Amino acid sequence: MTLVDIRSGAELPVERHPFTLHTADGEALVAELALPVGKPPVATLICLHPLPTHGGFMESHVMRKASNRLPYLADLAVLRFNTRGTESPQGKSTGSFDGGVAEQHDLEAAVAWAVAQGLPNLWLLGWSFGTELTLKYGSNQPVLGGILLSPPLHRATQQDLEKWNHVDKRVVGIIPEFDDYLKPDEASVAFGSLRKFEQINVAGGKHLWVGEDQVYRVLSEIVAVVNPAALPLPTSVEI
Repeated sequence: MTLVDIRSGAELPVERHPFTLHTADGEALVAELALPVGKPPVATLICLHPLPTHGGFMESHVMRKASNRLPYLADLAVLRFNTRGTESPQGKSTGSFDGGVAEQHDLEAAVAWAVAQGLPNLWLLGWSFGTELTLKYGSNQPVLGGILLSPPLHRATQQDLEKWNHVDKRVVGIIPEFDDYLKPDEASVAFGSLRKFEQINVAGGKHLWVGEDQVYRVLSEIVAVVNPAALPLPTSVEI
């Protein structure tokens, strides 16, 4: 057995399955499913990455670290994919960026694939631009809810938020104190019409969640929503 400190580059044991998502409008999206080794997952994160025109992709660091750590530490399945036109080291999805419009098909394809695979307890995990897709298109999907990392509320409207008031799903916003777009006090007002909104303010947090302390906090908050029995997350493990 080797003691592994869980730091930025740590990759814990995980079963990886690269695959291609096919959307209703004919695009092919680069995707990967990460699973616990040797046992079934208890819940599933469907990750929606930050804005691809500003460097966001399925390898954006919080999504990557969730994939590297949470199957092992929290028995979660982590599904990541590049939205249309987005490129990462795994490859480039077909199509082109559509400002969050045609990306509806991308989200729906990911959820439909997860359902077809029989993955349990589906949650949308959006970060920045990914929160916009979650809020705009997730309310009518067969998921338990949405987790929003640094939501800017640039594209999602009050009409989009109102849809969540008519479904039995949780919406959890993880709001960094020093966010570039929507700070905690502003988020409280902006999400005021969403009756089931749960706001978690992170002191010292920033939009990009850079640094191991911030990554640990945000991954812990995600696990607190989807599998709280796995807390607290360890900072080292024997493998």
